[in-house]
Amino acid sequence: MTGEASSASVPASTGTITTAVPARLDRLPWSRWHWMIVIGLGTVWILDGLEVTIVGNVAGRIAEEGSGLDITSAQITGLAAALYVAGACLGALFFGRLTDIYGRKKLFMATLIVYLAATALTALSFETWWFFLFRFLTGFGIGGEYAAINSAIDELIPSRYRGRVDLIINGSYWLGAIGGSLLSIVMLDTDIFPKDLGWRLSFALGVVLGLAVLLVRRHVPESPRWQFIHGQGEKADELVSSVEREIEKEKGKPLPPPAGEITIHQRKSIGFGLIAKTVFGRYPRRAVLGLALFIGQAFLYNAITFGFGAILITFFDVPTGSTGYYFAVIAAGNFLGPLLLGKFFDTVGRRIMISGTYLLSGLLLFGTAWLFDNGSLTATTMTACWCVVLFFASAGASSAYLTVSEIFPMETRAMAIAFFYAVGTAAGGISGPLIFAELTESGVVADTALAFQIGAGLMCAAGIVAAFLAVNAERRSLEDIATPLSATEAKTEEAHG
Repeated sequence: MTGEASSASVPASTGTITTAVPARLDRLPWSRWHWMIVIGLGTVWILDGLEVTIVGNVAGRIAEEGSGLDITSAQITGLAAALYVAGACLGALFFGRLTDIYGRKKLFMATLIVYLAATALTALSFETWWFFLFRFLTGFGIGGEYAAINSAIDELIPSRYRGRVDLIINGSYWLGAIGGSLLSIVMLDTDIFPKDLGWRLSFALGVVLGLAVLLVRRHVPESPRWQFIHGQGEKADELVSSVEREIEKEKGKPLPPPAGEITIHQRKSIGFGLIAKTVFGRYPRRAVLGLALFIGQAFLYNAITFGFGAILITFFDVPTGSTGYYFAVIAAGNFLGPLLLGKFFDTVGRRIMISGTYLLSGLLLFGTAWLFDNGSLTATTMTACWCVVLFFASAGASSAYLTVSEIFPMETRAMAIAFFYAVGTAAGGISGPLIFAELTESGVVADTALAFQIGAGLMCAAGIVAAFLAVNAERRSLEDIATPLSATEAKTEEAHG
């Protein structure tokens, strides 16, 4: 079928195009080309995990006299963390809009450059305000990454693999967290590096790794789905045809015919008004679902998990230089969750798996809070409890990104991801660190137990919402889940979708 399923049976100059591109992409078998997409786009999550974990683990060292910065640990895990998340929220909205207008490729290159530059300048911090500024700008870049990359991943990966691939890529954040935890142990060793140098080199290493990712990412193509809607039908056809030839050569057999075509009116951009009307007017139940999932996971992670090092130091007298060992363990649990559970989101189904992972992680966290409040935990058993909680919570949190990237029309995808990420993360990720930094550093066991209970309650609430409102999107094409706004024969879809 290579080259036979024309992407344009009607000339592009008329503004209307009939294309089989979505069906052609969805029927592709897994190949080296797909691995290139995963490596090129997914590796930045590793960098994000490295970055955030390093900050959490070196907070105590940066706060010490002689570090080169006059800053407290609470300022780093509280105000600086809130600024990072605020930057991510604004960056998601800013770059999300540009991603829908100018394409996935241009923006996932631009956002990585912003992220790398800000990280490098964080390493050069000489005053508190400088550190705060570039933590904000680092977040600004990573927020844009979430919008550009999740939209590109879902549009390039075949529907039968989309759930597990999306979850594993988002979960790869925790590979970076493991690296950041172990790296911080070395960088905080004053026998190897002076107090004012080790933490700076930690950030610098992230920049070096990011530059390598940038080189790989150059080869990731634009989304053909974005191309055919934005007046580039011939380019979309050429790109998919080249991929088909490559895969047929790799597999040694012809591809099956695509399942069908879609006819759309090409358009350059979609206004904010139409985006809002679509998301909240046409799909109100899906909007509620997206908000619930993002708020729940944002509180759990941004408000509590990233202060885990401070909890170990405050309540269990773990030395600053040793917190990385404990965090590496819970980071491993976080990565194993999406890795081992991801396939079930494509087979058992979205509704059962999303609601199940949210509810189970919330209930397990309630149990952890109870044990902690009773004084029944040590640093080791506390870490073990968190490892189990986050095995399920990480799969659930990753499914939040998967959900909002696949349940809204193509033309609004990046902006929808940006909006739900920004609103949910602002609720849990900005207010959370500011509130919970005080709770976890107060030295009062009941205060930290309360922080755990709040995170657990919100996860359970999101799980209940998902049980009723989750969309059965497994193994379905994106165009079937949500008909493009540009489709000439768009079906009338019920709001509950």
